[in-house]
Amino acid sequence: MSENSTVRVRDIMKTKFDMVDGTATVEEALNQMSHTETKCLMVKKRNEDDEYGMVMLSDIARQVLAKDRSPSRINIYEIMSKPVISVDPEMDIRYCARLFNRFNLSRAPVVDNGNIVGIVSFTDMTLKGLRQKQE
Repeated sequence: MSENSTVRVRDIMKTKFDMVDGTATVEEALNQMSHTETKCLMVKKRNEDDEYGMVMLSDIARQVLAKDRSPSRINIYEIMSKPVISVDPEMDIRYCARLFNRFNLSRAPVVDNGNIVGIVSFTDMTLKGLRQKQE
């Protein structure tokens, strides 16, 4: 592939995502979720030395719904993954796909200068990224 056909993560990532506090209940987090297409909630850092967390809707299904636990009694921090593997917005999607494959990821936050600027998924890379390469 030629240099000019490189598709970067920034070109395909979703820039609208939901950020929640780890102390929120699952019920509260789901009620404030407005970007269901990302299929995840990003968990805020508690302080500068902390790391971001992530809860996928599938985590909620497995750890709350399937176990018949009350979403009003379970806090996000109890079921989140933390720390999470993040990607740089300048990364070539081919390398991002390899990273996802190696670590069995389906989505990851895109972090620039210590702040989450988007979410990228295998779906984004496949549907948006491959289409851009063909154009």
